[in-house]
Amino acid sequence: MKFKYIPKLITLVSLLLLFVLSGCGSKTGGSSNQPSEKEYLTNKGKLTYAMSGLLKPLNYKDKGKLVGFDVEIGEEISKRIGLKANPVTNPWETIIQGLKGKKYDAIIGSMTDTPERSKQVDFTNPYYISGAQIFVSNSNNTIKSEDDLKNKRIGIMQASTYKQTAEKYTNDIKNYPSDVYALQDLVPGRVDAVITDRIVGVSAIKQEGLQIKTVGDLLQKENISIAVNKDNPILLKKINNAIKEMVEDGTYEKISKKWFGENVLK
Repeated sequence: MKFKYIPKLITLVSLLLLFVLSGCGSKTGGSSNQPSEKEYLTNKGKLTYAMSGLLKPLNYKDKGKLVGFDVEIGEEISKRIGLKANPVTNPWETIIQGLKGKKYDAIIGSMTDTPERSKQVDFTNPYYISGAQIFVSNSNNTIKSEDDLKNKRIGIMQASTYKQTAEKYTNDIKNYPSDVYALQDLVPGRVDAVITDRIVGVSAIKQEGLQIKTVGDLLQKENISIAVNKDNPILLKKINNAIKEMVEDGTYEKISKKWFGENVLK
């Protein structure tokens, strides 16, 4: 007689356990450990992306407004992922630290994807391809190849990947806050050569009228990509999808030709 309620008790306990387990499962499934849009955006409803603002025609200020190829690429990406574009500037030497510190959501500032940088941030697929190029003054007839850079004074933008390249040839390296400033110092002879992104140098010749020229072929090919924080996989995926769509529907080529006269992803 005293055991007649045991089956009912077992049934009740089983139902309670099932309820508790269902509740826990629902809670875990609801969060799924994936960041929401509110969590991955610095400013709600906006894609805040950083650049130096000193890299004409890629990103620079015209009458106080940020313009350039990088800016326009960022605007198109923002539109495609349903956000308002919010380009900002940050000194290049601390731009990755700013990203990691959540000052902005991405770096769309002509940053080369390197193994060292990839330890700190995640990179999208490249949005253009370029490489390190030697530039000298038009009047310079002594530097005709990379072999002639030995012991010469080379100008580079500070905190750029070109420092390691320049160190292969000389210990006499002058750092500049902008590639364009370095290129401007070629004509008066303050530096013998400048190593910078080919697109930056060629654009400076066209737009600034600098009396400088390229030397030899690219020293190295580089994938220029967008950087996001490592804890932001959703944003990384959305930006990659936006780039892919832009390329496929011809929008990317239109923007590229506007600024460079050619498709810089090929």
